[in-house]
Amino acid sequence: MAEREGRRRLLRLVQEGRLELLRAELSPEDVPEARSWRWGRLGDTLVHHAARLGHRHVLEFLVRELGMDVEAANADYKRPLHEAASMGHGDCVSFLLESGAGVDCLKKGDWTPLMMACTRSNLQVIRSLVEHGANPLLRNKDGWNCFHIASREGHPEVLRYLLDVSPGIWDTESTIRRTPLHTAGVGATGKREWPELLNPPFPPV
Repeated sequence: MAEREGRRRLLRLVQEGRLELLRAELSPEDVPEARSWRWGRLGDTLVHHAARLGHRHVLEFLVRELGMDVEAANADYKRPLHEAASMGHGDCVSFLLESGAGVDCLKKGDWTPLMMACTRSNLQVIRSLVEHGANPLLRNKDGWNCFHIASREGHPEVLRYLLDVSPGIWDTESTIRRTPLHTAGVGATGKREWPELLNPPFPPV
């Protein structure tokens, strides 16, 4: 019981970003075991938690000093980079990429970190992923690429950027033959805004 409570306290310190207390309480003999500690239904590591909550200083400690794996996957195959990208934590995204995280790693459903970043209007994170080699044209299990996702979410600045780096990205269909224009029609952007946002000659819906 004491050991379990001790682990829970360490997890709380990671979640709260309290690095000095974490450093003081995570004893050297705990380190080899701590690399494989898992929490929750999906089995998230300490690195997952730090990335999700945007604590870069804790991430650096876990990875550089304790040797924890930036590519650790939970039960949904989600890596820490998916967590940081989906929550818009640019500093954590940059650190994970610099530390060797695979930029196009796939979680369940074949979602990349770039796809997850496109669910938010955080151009810094999206740009960082693309500049590190993320492929905007990859599709998930439903046939959606990141342009479909940005269209659904209604982020004009993200759409413009994706068109700049991949001009043909709009010309695609999902597995049920839904185009990004269809997706925008039922999402936040709306069809009427598309002519003002985008130059390509979209086919009629």
